[in-house]
Amino acid sequence: MPDQSPNPNLESDRLELALRASNEGIWDWITGEKAIFYSRRILEFLECTASGAPNIFLPPHLPVHHVDRPDFVRAVAQALDSNGPETLAVDARVQTGGNDWRWLRIRGTVVRDRQGHALRIAGSMIDISLRKAAEAQIEEERHLLRALIDHVPLQIYFKDLGSKLVMVNKGMAEYHGYASSSEMVGKHDRDLFSNTHWEKAAADEGRIIETGIPMTGQLERETWRESAETYVVTSKFPWRDKSGNIKGTFGVSSDVTSLVLAQNQATDLANELQQKNASYEEELKLAREIQQALSTTSFPNAISQNGNRLLFGSRYLPISGLAGDFYEVLSLGKNRYGVFICDVMGHGIRAALIVSMLRGLIVTQNAKGRSSAEFLKSMNLGLTSILQRANITMFATAFYGIIDLESLTLDYSCAGHPGPVAAGEGASLQLCSGKKQKGPALGLIANASYESTGISLVGIRRLLLFTDGVLEAENEAGEQFLDTRLLGIAGSNAGKPLDGWLNEILDTVLDFSKGHHFDDDVCLLGVEILPKGD
Repeated sequence: MPDQSPNPNLESDRLELALRASNEGIWDWITGEKAIFYSRRILEFLECTASGAPNIFLPPHLPVHHVDRPDFVRAVAQALDSNGPETLAVDARVQTGGNDWRWLRIRGTVVRDRQGHALRIAGSMIDISLRKAAEAQIEEERHLLRALIDHVPLQIYFKDLGSKLVMVNKGMAEYHGYASSSEMVGKHDRDLFSNTHWEKAAADEGRIIETGIPMTGQLERETWRESAETYVVTSKFPWRDKSGNIKGTFGVSSDVTSLVLAQNQATDLANELQQKNASYEEELKLAREIQQALSTTSFPNAISQNGNRLLFGSRYLPISGLAGDFYEVLSLGKNRYGVFICDVMGHGIRAALIVSMLRGLIVTQNAKGRSSAEFLKSMNLGLTSILQRANITMFATAFYGIIDLESLTLDYSCAGHPGPVAAGEGASLQLCSGKKQKGPALGLIANASYESTGISLVGIRRLLLFTDGVLEAENEAGEQFLDTRLLGIAGSNAGKPLDGWLNEILDTVLDFSKGHHFDDDVCLLGVEILPKGD
């Protein structure tokens, strides 16, 4: 029958294999001796030989990392104390023979005499460096995540199934007036808000828990127990454990009170502005209607005793509802007719107001018996006086001519305005072409004087008074239409009927201009001179 007695060598080999499989080594220390026994696995951990291996349990414990040393010393002292525990348990970083640091989990059993003195401590060591590195990485990631959660300008929170707070970030604690996040743990919304708000919030969270469907980007009005209402944009989600089971809810809120209040104020302001704008538009409409009513829509029946006649035609293209260009045809008596055209600086209400002032001045001036120069001087004095009293800087260019239909003569004067075109059969010329004939614009110099010039209208078929919107029309190359082109088109079409002549001029300028539109108000006043017999 084979021998069944234990084989010490076999048992030792089995123990060594088991320890190696578990990555553990064994140690044995007789507390009264300096020497210590380390198994081969521990010597591999320490990267040293048995003769050079340090007894880490003896003072001053230099192989133990200085950060871990206090806990290590305390654990050894407790194990050596007669009233100490029966086991030694400590984790520490120990310096290896290669000057690296290795985390070791150290466990031991204390053998004592009858008086409790520790005679011997034996146990195991296992290398836990990889686990400690992983734990350190997890801890660092947890620290970074917590730092992010606490410093984002948002309120972040987790609630359990009963809607009680489990975790809140620093921002939420500060928002609710608490010194630390822990003070809010366990609280319910009913502890913070009015019934109206917390009941709705709890209902939302209950629905999320029941359905698993999140609620995102919802604007909430928070009504508090003891303070003014606030507004937040809130998103809430189901809080699930790693198995997918719902543990509660978590949410993110952002305080948008200032934005909502600003939006409400802006809405109120917009409504107020809308009402004012409607009133303003009504006033503008009235102003346009008045301006249009004041525009010359009919011309006098101009015929002299000797049979000479005048025909008038006009074209008016304002680029906005209220324009600064206008014209007038005045019946002066004794076969005399005044033609006036004006261009006020700018557009809109300011220009329209100046137009109204000038029309009023025309009505109040006694044009009869005055020369063209005297008329412009009087207009300038009146406008300048008004502008100075109002402390406004504005001006208007103007041309005024007096046609004597009996003698077929023209007396004219210019206030900085483009000179009219006088067109005959196949030829044309521009009046006020010299600098001396162009006086200053109206409204600039109170005591300005103007010069009258007289010409015969014999041989002249048409007069074209215009504002500078015609001359300033540009083509794609940036060239302006200018006087020379206007002279050419006016002269070459003088034989057409007056309306056709004005249409031809406008069409030619529009064809020339980029985009087929004008960038400034355009005003044309055409005068056809028909001697007796024509």
